[in-house]
Amino acid sequence: MRAGGSAAPGNGHVRSCARAYSQTVTSWDRLRGLDRNLAVIIAARVLMSASRALAGVIAPVYLALIGFSAIDLGALALVVGVGSAVMAAAIGLASDRVGRKPFLVTVPLLAAAAGVAFAVTRSPLVLFAAAAVGSFGRGSGAGAGMVGPYQPAEQAFVTDIAPARERNTVFGRLAAASSLGALLGSPLAILTGEHHQAGAAATADFRAAFIACALLAAAAGLLALALREAPRPAPAAGGERPFRWPRRSMPLLMRLWVTNTFNGLAVGMFGPFVSYWFFVRFGVSAGEIGLLYAVINAVSIASTLGAARIAARWGLVRTVVLVRIAQALLLLPLVLAPTFLLAGAVYLLRMLVARIGMPLRQSYVLAMADPEERASVGALSNVPSQAAMAVAPVAAGYLFETVSLSLPFVLGGVLQLVNALLYWGLFHAMAPEEELPAVPEPPPPQPDPDA
Repeated sequence: MRAGGSAAPGNGHVRSCARAYSQTVTSWDRLRGLDRNLAVIIAARVLMSASRALAGVIAPVYLALIGFSAIDLGALALVVGVGSAVMAAAIGLASDRVGRKPFLVTVPLLAAAAGVAFAVTRSPLVLFAAAAVGSFGRGSGAGAGMVGPYQPAEQAFVTDIAPARERNTVFGRLAAASSLGALLGSPLAILTGEHHQAGAAATADFRAAFIACALLAAAAGLLALALREAPRPAPAAGGERPFRWPRRSMPLLMRLWVTNTFNGLAVGMFGPFVSYWFFVRFGVSAGEIGLLYAVINAVSIASTLGAARIAARWGLVRTVVLVRIAQALLLLPLVLAPTFLLAGAVYLLRMLVARIGMPLRQSYVLAMADPEERASVGALSNVPSQAAMAVAPVAAGYLFETVSLSLPFVLGGVLQLVNALLYWGLFHAMAPEEELPAVPEPPPPQPDPDA
C-alpha cells in the first residue's frame, strides 16, 4: 500500500463494502422468516440457472461445429421460442387454477431430457425437438435470467408468499440466485476442451458438458418436490374452467404486450447469438466464453442485490427505463471492440446494468396484476416478447451470415431505445403499492359530550 493519501480511498471502499454487506444481511434476516418455501425456490433457481447458463455457452458453439450455420441457429431459436411461448402461456393459465408446484417439478425434468438428447445424437430433427421441449440452448450464458417456461408459476409462487414491502428485495434475491447459478454453470464449459473438433468428435468432446446440464436441471426439478403449497379450492360444479382469461388485469396486460413486443424483437436480434458471435468474431473456445460469463456473473451479483435499494431511491419504473436506455447504448461499443478482452469488458458492464432492471421488471408485473391472476399475467405478458424473440433470430441469422456480424446488434439497440420510451409513456403514472403515499389512519372516535 502506498503511503499518504492513498490509504483513505481504500479504507473508504472497505467501509462501503462493509455497509453493503450489513444491509444485505439485515435484509436477508427479514426474508428468512417469510416462508421455508423461499429457500427451496432459491436453491432450485441456482441449479436451473447453472444448467441454462452452461447450455447457453456450449449449445451455439457445438451446433456451429457440427455444421449449423447462423441461419440454422436462427431457425432453431424460432422453434424454441414458439415452444417456450406456448408452454409458458399454458403453464401460467393452468397454475392459477391447479397450483404452481407441478410445473416447478416437471419442466426442469424436460430440460434434463433435452440435455441427454444433445449428448447422444447429432440428428437435426431430434435436436430441434429436444430444444423445443426443453427450451434448451437458448440465449446467453451470462444472461442468467430465464430459467424456462415455468417461470410465471415460480414468480407467482414467490409473490404469493412475499409482502409488498419485501417483494423487490425477494425478486432481487432470485436474480442473485440466477447469477450465482450461472457463475457455477458457465465455467463447466471447460469440460468441452480447447480444441475445435467437428462431427462425431465434437459430440464426444461436448458430451460431458451436456450431461452436466441434464443433471443440474434434474436436480432443480427434484428439489422442487420439497415445496409446500396449499391446495387450490375446488371450483363449484359447472363453475370455473381450468384456464381462465385474466380479465381484471387486461389494461395492464395490453400495455405490457406493447412494450414486451419491442423488447422481444430487440433481444431476439442478438441474444441467442452472443456465444456464437464471440466464437466467430474472435475464434475463442467454449471454455474461454464460459470463463468470461463466470466473471460477469460473479461481478454482477452486486447489481441484483442492490436493485431494490436503487428502485426505492429513483422509483421502480424510472429505474427500469434508465437501465434499458443504458443497455441499448452499450451495444455499439460492444460490436466495435477490436479484441475479445475489450468486448468482454463492455459486455460485463452491460450485464451489470441489465441485472438491475431484470428483477424489478418481474416484480412490477406481478405487483400490478390482480392477485388471482398473477401467473396468468406473468405468462401472457411475455407471449408477444417470446413470439418476437422467436421470429427475430431468423432475420438476425440471415444478417449475420450474409451482411454483417455487427448489424443485428445495432438494430437490437435501436429497438431497445424504442422499448424504453414506450415503457416510460405507458407506466410512469402507474406506481406499485409500495410507492403509493401512505393513507393516514382515521382519527379515533371522540366521545359525544351530550351523551
